[in-house]
Amino acid sequence: MIALELIRENPEKIKARYLARGKEVDFTELLKLDKERREKTKAVEDMKAERNRVSSEVPMLKKQGKDVQDIVKKMKELGEKIAAQDKVLDEINEKINYILLCLPNLPDEDLLPGGKENNKPIYTFGKKPEFKGFEPKNHVDLCKNLGLIDYERGVKLAGNGAWIYTGDGARLEWALLNFFIDEHIKDGFEFMLLPHMLSYECGLGAGQFPKFEDEVYWIDGKDRNNKFLLPTAETGLVNFYRGEILKEDVLPKKFCAYTPCYRREAGSYRAEERGMVRGHQFNKVEMVMYTKRDESDNAFEYLVKKAQSLVEKLGLHYQLVKLAAGDCSDSMCRTYDIEVWIPSMGIYKEISSVSNARDYQARRSAMRYRDSKTGKTEYLHTLNGSGLATSRVLPAIVEQFQNADGSVTIPEVLRKYMGGQTLLVPRA
Repeated sequence: MIALELIRENPEKIKARYLARGKEVDFTELLKLDKERREKTKAVEDMKAERNRVSSEVPMLKKQGKDVQDIVKKMKELGEKIAAQDKVLDEINEKINYILLCLPNLPDEDLLPGGKENNKPIYTFGKKPEFKGFEPKNHVDLCKNLGLIDYERGVKLAGNGAWIYTGDGARLEWALLNFFIDEHIKDGFEFMLLPHMLSYECGLGAGQFPKFEDEVYWIDGKDRNNKFLLPTAETGLVNFYRGEILKEDVLPKKFCAYTPCYRREAGSYRAEERGMVRGHQFNKVEMVMYTKRDESDNAFEYLVKKAQSLVEKLGLHYQLVKLAAGDCSDSMCRTYDIEVWIPSMGIYKEISSVSNARDYQARRSAMRYRDSKTGKTEYLHTLNGSGLATSRVLPAIVEQFQNADGSVTIPEVLRKYMGGQTLLVPRA
């Protein structure tokens, strides 16, 4: 969540920042509650101070033989007033907290306003593949001919938006995951395997709840006391230090995790959503970093380059896109997407998003570090990036590296994970 002080000090400026996201906000109720809370807090503190002062005098009055019955009665009444006002304050705090939890992150001021129409490509790697002497196939037909994916039986087992990796397809998927994990480990990321069922607090801390509670799969129905299937490893990783205070000298922290991702979104029948491009379950290796405030910008650039290096080592043509304010997810203040070229679609599809949440998630989960010089605690900054999502990498590989005879050349970096195999060949 964002700091209430920012809204209190300059509500119009914060409104303008949200307008860049295309969101109109009204702080009238929030500021009214904030003012009421401060007034009531002062009144309660004054009453408590009075009670403490008088209570300290009672023993002396008793020693002097004075009657303190009326004083004790008044202090009891004052205590009841304090308890009642404390209850009112709790209710006000709950309302304020809920409003803040529902507010998205503030987009960085250098982002263009608006949505997808203002996303800006800032880098391109390689060239679009050229297919000489043959008509290139789409990834759905290629995966069927090569025996990599069984779409029909995937639907039979789990419905629309499901598929089954088979034979070399399963090996290629596993090779990608192993490649990504090895690349992270060699660069100092700590590898983790997370629970797939998470508590409500994880969704809240990541900034996905309460607004997006309907977009996940709940185990026993949507309820704060029930668990949900993780939509991405980020949801777990950014809660790792919830409620903790870290020492400054352990930062930055770099984590990576492999998980399936479960999302309530179905594949459509549009050409651009065919096959594995969109589904209810897909595999992803996620990167997350925890940093100090003054290190998060450098960490963001580091994660972007890290994700880029994975795609480049695979040899895939892609573009790097700086998202406009309105296309960044609600929890993030800035995002760069890596979009890989899918020849049959004639478009680029996102295979990695690298984002900086700054202290937005840390405030929601009370994650801090202690400054070694001042001794004061500061909120951590959290960043995340896909490294990578395989359900779009695999289609890009088979389409960009297809050959005239229907085979597909396996990227060199993956061959050691596939027993030295160099080609995917059509089934007889």
